[in-house]
Amino acid sequence: MELDPRSRTTRALRRYTGLVSEALGLTGDTFWVHTESPTTGYIPLDDRAPGFPSRDLALLWDERHGWSAAIETASGEDLIVVSYLGKDILPPPPTVARFAIDLVAGRGTGQPDPPGFREVDDLDDLVDRIARYAPSWLTTPTKGYQVT
Repeated sequence: MELDPRSRTTRALRRYTGLVSEALGLTGDTFWVHTESPTTGYIPLDDRAPGFPSRDLALLWDERHGWSAAIETASGEDLIVVSYLGKDILPPPPTVARFAIDLVAGRGTGQPDPPGFREVDDLDDLVDRIARYAPSWLTTPTKGYQVT
């Protein structure tokens, strides 16, 4: 899925990712969303995973596998995923936060392998689910403005 950076869906995905960041107690714009295909999100964490004390830890979201936790590499290569949250591609923000908190605490949540690849047919459902997180001012049409 490729999103227009100004679309309602993009704004909803940014808000959803921001709500996950807030559920983790992070402040400010501590996350980003990449709208080109594959659509992804990234939240750097302040804490580290017990098995990788010298590596930064981040939460990743993508349209195919949902949330995962990954460690940063020193060489600028792709991050190394250490755990996937599970089958729900868009779980509630507190669920994602609990996944990260438990991982940092050494409670080994999640699963080591991706939960499966989402089929193209599922993308309409994903867009509908993301849209639920649109800021309220985007869901109420205002005279003279068109919501997309």
